[in-house]
Amino acid sequence: MDRVVIKFSSEDCGICHKMAFYDQKVVEELGLGFVDCKMQDTATYRKYRKILLTQYPDKAEMGWPTYIICDAAETEDFKIVGEVKGGHPKGEFRSRIQAALGETN
Repeated sequence: MDRVVIKFSSEDCGICHKMAFYDQKVVEELGLGFVDCKMQDTATYRKYRKILLTQYPDKAEMGWPTYIICDAAETEDFKIVGEVKGGHPKGEFRSRIQAALGETN
C-alpha cells in the first residue's frame, strides 16, 4: 500500500520551516512516504491540490503546516486516512501521526 503523508506548507511559514528539521524523518521511520508540497511550488501543489481541497474546500480551517495522511495519493481513488495540523515537538508529532493512523505507542 502506498500510504504517504503530504505536508502542505508555505516557504514564508516559520513553523513549517522548523518542522522540516524532523518531520520527514519521523514519517519515514513510521514506514510512510513523505511529500513536501509548498504552496509556492505550483507543479507539486497542482498535483496534490485535489487532496487538500477534499479536506479543506476553502482552505479556511487548515493549519500551517497541514499534514494529510493519504492512501493512493497518486491516483483518482485516493483516500484520506488522517491528518495533523500545526507545529509540534518531534515526539508529539510522532504521537499525533500514530494517533491519526489509529496506532498506539
